[in-house]
Amino acid sequence: MGFLDTLLGRSKPVKPDLDRLFGLSTAAITLEAATGFTPTGLGSVCFRAAEGGAFARLQRDVQELLDADEGPKVEISTDSYGYTWILNRHDPAELPALVTDLHAVNATLEANGFGPHLLVSLVGFRGPEGQRLALVYLYKRGTFYPFAPLPGDKRDNALELQVRGAVGADLPFEDDLGRWFPVWGAPGL
Repeated sequence: MGFLDTLLGRSKPVKPDLDRLFGLSTAAITLEAATGFTPTGLGSVCFRAAEGGAFARLQRDVQELLDADEGPKVEISTDSYGYTWILNRHDPAELPALVTDLHAVNATLEANGFGPHLLVSLVGFRGPEGQRLALVYLYKRGTFYPFAPLPGDKRDNALELQVRGAVGADLPFEDDLGRWFPVWGAPGL
């Protein structure tokens, strides 16, 4: 970062650290102890699909990699904004395996030059009264934030702040609350 960047208030972007995803396993234990939320066994990766045969082949390779085990097949969908979601399912008790699969998808896309297309990864949780929650990893920021949807495209902001307080020591949380984007209708939530 140069002198002009400092003078003009520009900051160097945070480099994504995909290994931070593995902190979700520890955070899930803390989250359950503090709030009663447990993993659903669902997780997804969101990215902007690129045009062309190379990306289509890579997407097929990722799907084949994840479908190679004996578990349920992954689901690929496109949302109303044109983003592609890869949904992965595991036994809720096998959160480390789910996180490993999410990491593999992200790392494969990144290693093949499609890192700038990655948006978020998320892991779903359920509360004691059936509340929904996701811990969302912002790829471009290398940070996490909680997302707690309510019916009618509303959010439970109090729960989101409670979750940040509960697991903030386990995961690097996004400090800018304006970047806690809603992921309405995200597969796995």
